[in-house]
Amino acid sequence: MPKLITLLNGPNLNLLGLRQPEIYGTETLDDVASAVSELADDLQLAIRFLQSNHEGQLIDWIQEARGKSAGIIINPGAYSHSSIAILDALHAYDGPVLEVHISNIHKREPFRHHSYVSQRAEGVIAGFGTEGYLLALRRMASLVTAK
Repeated sequence: MPKLITLLNGPNLNLLGLRQPEIYGTETLDDVASAVSELADDLQLAIRFLQSNHEGQLIDWIQEARGKSAGIIINPGAYSHSSIAILDALHAYDGPVLEVHISNIHKREPFRHHSYVSQRAEGVIAGFGTEGYLLALRRMASLVTAK
């Protein structure tokens, strides 16, 4: 039975491909979900790919992952820089966590340089566009099969 990976996307990622394509590219979140699903199959993983603009919903999904998901990949969007509540939920999760950002947050506005989520994540992938999701999934496969 394939191990389940929960992949969470935060606010405004539903507008991927439409919102600031000069920063985030032209691929849609559906395009990303398809590519991630295909790679998950190749890696013999199951994927739960979710997006919400609501902090509480993301927290609920993190809590639901406890005891069900072997790992969490999260692109928290702007919540990276503001949500201690998401950080606390991730601290209550026992498996590996990887953080993904499409843009390089360290080359952007100073308020984007800090991420609360990074304090919990085993690794952060930023600035590789939507390919960062695939890089994160490959790394997660290594982490969850090493156990």
